Amino acid sequence: MAKKVDFESDDRKFSFENPAFVRNAEDFCNIEKRPDNSELKSLTRTYDPGEERRILRNIIIISIAFTLQFTAFNSMSTLQSSVNQDDGLGNYANATIYGALVLSCFFLPTFLISKFTVKWTLVFSVFGYSIYMGAQFYPTYASLLPTAIIVGLCAAPLWSAKCTYLTHVGHQYSGILGNNSEVVITRFFGIFFLAFQSSHIWGNLIASFVLAGEDTGEKNITVCGANFCPSDVKSGNIRDVTPTSRYTLCAIYLISSIAAAAVVAFFVDPLTRYGERERTGDASKLSGSGLFLATANQMTKPYQLLLIPITIWSGVEQGFFASDFTQAYISCSWDVGKVGFVLICYGACDALTSISLGPIVKYVGRVPIFIFGALVNSAVIVAFFLWKPDPAVPIIFFVVAGLWGVADAIWQAQINSLYGVLFSQDEEPAFSNYRLWESLGFIIAFISANKFCIDVKLYSLGVILGLGMTGYLTIEYLEWIRKKRSTT
Repeated sequence: MAKKVDFESDDRKFSFENPAFVRNAEDFCNIEKRPDNSELKSLTRTYDPGEERRILRNIIIISIAFTLQFTAFNSMSTLQSSVNQDDGLGNYANATIYGALVLSCFFLPTFLISKFTVKWTLVFSVFGYSIYMGAQFYPTYASLLPTAIIVGLCAAPLWSAKCTYLTHVGHQYSGILGNNSEVVITRFFGIFFLAFQSSHIWGNLIASFVLAGEDTGEKNITVCGANFCPSDVKSGNIRDVTPTSRYTLCAIYLISSIAAAAVVAFFVDPLTRYGERERTGDASKLSGSGLFLATANQMTKPYQLLLIPITIWSGVEQGFFASDFTQAYISCSWDVGKVGFVLICYGACDALTSISLGPIVKYVGRVPIFIFGALVNSAVIVAFFLWKPDPAVPIIFFVVAGLWGVADAIWQAQINSLYGVLFSQDEEPAFSNYRLWESLGFIIAFISANKFCIDVKLYSLGVILGLGMTGYLTIEYLEWIRKKRSTT
């Protein structure tokens, strides 16, 4: 018998408890949506039996496609500061990507999604990454920077489309089974990020074997770690990659990127199957300049403003790890061929933490998870100050990378999920803002990689993390106050 999914009309008020403080599954039944962004309009769809399994299949296929795509891109991105180190080309290419992404966040996601639908926006965006992979065969300013712009323009639509797909089918799935959408969306993002973060493992495993090469001889490791400065790139500690290794690596990554687009094109159901054209959020009914205004208007919402620092932190911490940690700690003191092996540990810890977060949040709430992530990052930052990287004691490289991966999984899954919950009826402009501010964090990290010494960056990381947690905890405090008033 077909199942009918009913969402309440907007003439009914919900009385929700703040999901961040929910302690068990039963408490989720009494969560109140915010009037300004979560009063759901009438939306009824009928599905055949077994549709929930089809939804899960789509989530898994999208996760596989992103794994293929970012097996190539993430690994190449983390290697940029080491394999394209001449005149800081690699770091500037990474910064260019996120600079273009900031611009595209303002208007491209909602425009492309409304024009080509979510599915085909995903396909076209992945092809943009493939062009950048091709440019890696002959890296120059003339080849890398223009293709980096293409990636940046494609990145915002790609991630916004992905977030829109997961959030929308999450609501449909919860309606079919009668589950709370908060739990379902968090679980879907957990599944996605388990696969996505595993791309660090596969990409870096490939890089490790391809780049494993000749010994560079004696190194002056006293200039590595917190003492490392951009001028130390010319110290001779970081070896150049041979042409054969570069061509092999680029060919593998290009094939992986093209395969990702094919997987989405041929195996993912279009979101129209689940009412893409019937979505009731403001952004889903806008076009042209209205889409740009919807994205810009999102920044006027108090919760969005408070989320900006923690979202910037998400980009800064990833950028620091991809550029500075790999160059100043691994390539400088050990070898560029060891970067991949260390980052496999990072990716494994990231992936395992991602899939574990859903059940943990269900029972302890979101606040303890955020605080734990901040404490882990703070501890590792202190360790970066004190640690003198030495290849004679390799275990420390893997420990700090694994801990950073644990914290990164928290930021990726939980901040994404938080945006989906707070702005469930304005998905495109909300996730565009997420990518915009995270991209600004990446830009700060990659440009500063060519300008400042590591110790200065470590102090900056501490400040940004502190501001981010202050904004996030303010949101939770305001929610606690609102809940308290609603019960009196």
